[in-house]
Amino acid sequence: MISEKSMNYIYPIDPESDTAGSNILRLVGKNKKVLEIGAGPGSLLKVLQEINHCDMTAIEIHPEYAEKLNEICQKVIVADLNEPNWNKLIDINQKFDVVVAADVLEHINDPLGCLKNMTTLLNENGSIVISLPHIGHAVISACLWEGDFEYREWGLLDRTHIRFFGIKNVEKLIDDAQLKIIDVRFVIRSPDQTEFHERWSRLSHGLKKNILKSPYACIYQIVLKAVPKDVQGIALTLTKVPIPKPSNIPMGILNETYYLTGFFRNVIRKSLSLNQKIKLMSLLKKWGLNV
Repeated sequence: MISEKSMNYIYPIDPESDTAGSNILRLVGKNKKVLEIGAGPGSLLKVLQEINHCDMTAIEIHPEYAEKLNEICQKVIVADLNEPNWNKLIDINQKFDVVVAADVLEHINDPLGCLKNMTTLLNENGSIVISLPHIGHAVISACLWEGDFEYREWGLLDRTHIRFFGIKNVEKLIDDAQLKIIDVRFVIRSPDQTEFHERWSRLSHGLKKNILKSPYACIYQIVLKAVPKDVQGIALTLTKVPIPKPSNIPMGILNETYYLTGFFRNVIRKSLSLNQKIKLMSLLKKWGLNV
């Protein structure tokens, strides 16, 4: 049973941003009948309802969150996603266009079983949209290098995470659930844009360079849309999908930028006034350097 929550999962969602939440909005679409499992206090649900105009049903275990959900959503079910038959709490005749699990499966004892339960709630054209933190991010290597797998209140090593997924583990999870991926969005963050940027800054130049040779090193979260395997359409292979570089690393610049950017940012933060920073950024942009 998920008996404890260690943080408040209330957060803003900018539909125009590149966050996991905004990508979920895009993959879900508008005017859909949606079930969100592990909906928390309703940060995502509210936006799906108000901006995407979706008909929402929520599943949540924590009574205080369920109470908040009842203020914004007419259909709220209190259930423990670790129970093997939680899906039986949904009326057998009620099916959904989309079932959403936004950063939920990493908190579940049996992510595969939970995902299989989600598939039973889809209508004939239904899909599943999930987001997962990516344990293969470069800063996790930095944590391991220092011998400190440091749990925190949020982020890649949220202390309530009990399951961890590399990109190939995500592929296997979807495949084992008899699903196929039809769309994916990667949330990209360079190491100095993460909660472990200080730990990353302590690594040697050479070690950073080797860690960043992994094509998956800057994937922070994976957001995907999946459908049953028997649905027509081509399945995507995550490891073959092009992965964008972090937004603060300009195209055409050598991978050196990956580890120089963090150092450069720290120098700017500590040494220059606000006006000096603005002038420097303007000058660098003229050279094609967006740092």
